[in-house]
Amino acid sequence: MVPLGLIDIRPASTALQLGPVTIDWYGIGYALALAVGVWVASRQARLRHENPDHIGNAIVLVFVLGLVGARLYHLIDQWNTLYAADPIKAILPPYTGLGVYGGIVGGIVAALIYTRRHRLSFLRWADIAVPALLLGQAIARWGNFFNQELYGPPTNLPWGIAIDCSKRVAEYACALYPPNTGFQPLFFYESSLDFIGALIALWLARRAAERLRDGDLMAFWLIWYGGVRSVLETFRLGYDWTFFGVPTAILVGLAAMAFGVTMIVRRHRGPGPSTAELDREREAAERAAPSGEEAAAGTGAQTPA
Repeated sequence: MVPLGLIDIRPASTALQLGPVTIDWYGIGYALALAVGVWVASRQARLRHENPDHIGNAIVLVFVLGLVGARLYHLIDQWNTLYAADPIKAILPPYTGLGVYGGIVGGIVAALIYTRRHRLSFLRWADIAVPALLLGQAIARWGNFFNQELYGPPTNLPWGIAIDCSKRVAEYACALYPPNTGFQPLFFYESSLDFIGALIALWLARRAAERLRDGDLMAFWLIWYGGVRSVLETFRLGYDWTFFGVPTAILVGLAAMAFGVTMIVRRHRGPGPSTAELDREREAAERAAPSGEEAAAGTGAQTPA
């Protein structure tokens, strides 16, 4: 008997087939997340009197290094399960396996390179990017729905989702759980919490700027996202990359939370300018600059954090 309220929607992972070219929903989700993220970050940059052109200029480097980092994390995480027996699969298409933590690390490295090269404050621009990053993560997570992945244990809850037998981990095989079994939609939980985190970050940026310092929103993101992932990862099975039996993803999440708390404590220990004060300084500099040099006001002359 089908569980009450089971969401039995099992979409195909492929959105469009154009000859030899396959366009997956996963890729569409990432493209949409990137577009929304660029728009939101550009808007935040304008509100903080920074040159939004930096967002567009940096996005290619962030995307490339983020993709490389995400792929490397996935390869390490799933090496024994998917690639050890046939290593050539690690470098041949399709490149559908991506690890979010690796993508984040790659993106941060790219941002550090870009801000250092252009003499910008990394922490200030990281704060600008945080709402966009959380919104992008909320959107991209729906790619897991189309791939029928990132699900938790069986559940009788009305929002349990069906998973094809071929997409299940060994512990939840159809020989043990019927095809109409519902599973916890972890991708939806994370997407919803990322969206809530984005709203909180936007609220803090607008309403609490007098009490914030540059880098606080980045610290908030580390605490929020680290906590979300650490909790949700406890529902998953089929781990490959562990440390003393603990999934590495949980350890990374806990480390991110600890680092975020440390950032806030250390940066608020002594006197220093608030985010609002720095924003007003940028606004004054923007107004004082000759009209032909307004764009230049945001390209340099900042002290890297």
